[in-house]
Amino acid sequence: MARRGKALLNRVGYTARALGKLGRQEQEIAALRALLTRREAGEREAGIRPEDVVWVFGSGRTGSSWLTFMMGALSDHTRWNEPLVGYLFGHLYYERGWTRQDAKHFILSSDYEEVWLGAVRGLVLDGGVARFPERAGGGYLVIKEPHGSIGAPILMKALPESRMIFLVRDPRDVVASSLDAHGQGSRPSERRRTKRPELFEKSTKADRKPNAFIRGQSTTYLQDFEFTRQAYEAHNGRKVLVRYEDLRTDTSATMKHIYSTLKMPVQEDELVRVVERFSWENIPEDEKGPGTIRRKATPGGWREDLTPEQIEIVERETAPILDEFYAGG
Repeated sequence: MARRGKALLNRVGYTARALGKLGRQEQEIAALRALLTRREAGEREAGIRPEDVVWVFGSGRTGSSWLTFMMGALSDHTRWNEPLVGYLFGHLYYERGWTRQDAKHFILSSDYEEVWLGAVRGLVLDGGVARFPERAGGGYLVIKEPHGSIGAPILMKALPESRMIFLVRDPRDVVASSLDAHGQGSRPSERRRTKRPELFEKSTKADRKPNAFIRGQSTTYLQDFEFTRQAYEAHNGRKVLVRYEDLRTDTSATMKHIYSTLKMPVQEDELVRVVERFSWENIPEDEKGPGTIRRKATPGGWREDLTPEQIEIVERETAPILDEFYAGG
């Protein structure tokens, strides 16, 4: 009897989730139909306003999930989790096509920038309203895009009205966190292996060659940082640079600073509730700690996580970041 009751509850839960997914899909289909109708009528910019788009760039493991979860939980905010549109165009333009940027036949040729920037703009705005039709009526679309930071200069040029958050974290903590996340048995690592088992060996590079892994992660962080800086300095719209350490030390004050600088009105009591809801102390114990997405949240934890040789590698590879933001050690 108990087993039958549990099976029934599981079926009920599955049905409820399926109905919820179906409802969301119907909303998205309706949004797509409305989008096509507007297109036929020539209303290209109808839908999400570009000035209501808020980008979060930087790099992986800098606290962008935490920040955007808090922002996405506020009224009239929606979180778009890593569309990778920045990686799509940035990788093609800066890595694959860097020798052809002035070539006539290259699809992202600099000579035809006005043409393809419009396509990038449309892809983001139309893609946003198709997925999140509730934002077509106003409110903010917060796009978490740390792994697409290589394309930040392109995206900010395509959407100059949009807002931008540049999130910085001590590279030593970033690399230590990444080393843990890519280690054998960690939840992020196991999730990747489950999705594409043919691409992953039983052990990971983080386990087999940790120093080489750390060097690669350090280089990636510096690259993401430099592309984000380029976009930040060129952007004439509303923007703010935030250190993860400040966000962690005084979350409420830093969140107020973000919203004030970006000229985004927010109710202070709601902001306080959201900060409390997503505080480290209120995360369930089985959802945080080593091997999870929310690993440590302790600035300076790299001192216990990395060997002296590994610390030297990170400090050498990311010296420009450390000299500017963490000169005090």
